[in-house]
Amino acid sequence: MLVSAKEMLNKAKAGKYAVGQFNINNLEWTKAILLTAQEQNSPVILGVSEGAGKYMCGFKTVADMVKAMIDELGITVPVALHLDHGSYEGAKKCIDAGFSSIMFDGSHYPIEENIAKTKELVGICDRLGLSIEAEVGAIGGEEDGVIGGGEVADPQECKMIADLGVTMLAAGIGNIHGKYPANWAGLRFDTLDAIQKLTGTMPLVLHGGTGIPADMIKKAISLGVSKINVNTECQLAFAAATREYIEAGKDLEGKGFDPRKLLAPGVEAIKATVKEKMELFGSVNKA
Repeated sequence: MLVSAKEMLNKAKAGKYAVGQFNINNLEWTKAILLTAQEQNSPVILGVSEGAGKYMCGFKTVADMVKAMIDELGITVPVALHLDHGSYEGAKKCIDAGFSSIMFDGSHYPIEENIAKTKELVGICDRLGLSIEAEVGAIGGEEDGVIGGGEVADPQECKMIADLGVTMLAAGIGNIHGKYPANWAGLRFDTLDAIQKLTGTMPLVLHGGTGIPADMIKKAISLGVSKINVNTECQLAFAAATREYIEAGKDLEGKGFDPRKLLAPGVEAIKATVKEKMELFGSVNKA
């Protein structure tokens, strides 16, 4: 059964650990992440970008697949299915499709419009018992064509959005989606601290979790980050394992070309990456 991310994140904030959001791109991805969460006895958030939703034949297909997989695999740890960087329209589609959590990314709108749209979606999510994430200040890098310049959020604007009753808040603190450039200046802990002071017990979200050094991740968690998004790292691990399998010529041995065999090393690589992140975030045995 899918659950809202609210309880798992409030527990994480109080317990000074973070729950990982791992983005899913297909059946293999979903299965690998769910099995690892169960093995690690960790709560987990499955993230779906609008592009990935489209790729997997729509949000309803995704929601139905995830629900069926939870039943079939006997998953008992808390699982939230979350729209990542959703548009206003995308958020409404995911609510209809049966997602348990949504993100409305209104960070590219003027703050007044971001507030108005977020407020409306908060009302809908509250009625249905879903969790909702909002965003303030563009986060750097590229995510399905949404590009930000590694900007830093204004703590006062963060408070304005937090006060609308969202479940969790994503704020730019110098983080970037994708691979971090060599000249990256690091996370802005002064901004994070200021946001945390104004937003109190609200769980904060760190996007672009791939490539941030472990000590910075731990410090961010100590300053109120309770949800960390990981996508690129799983993609890189999957690609490297698949490349190794093919370069070793294993797809040419026996039935090595069977997709179940061809994709198996990639699945194991995702599982290893997710396990490592759950250990780093401190969510193991927190289900």
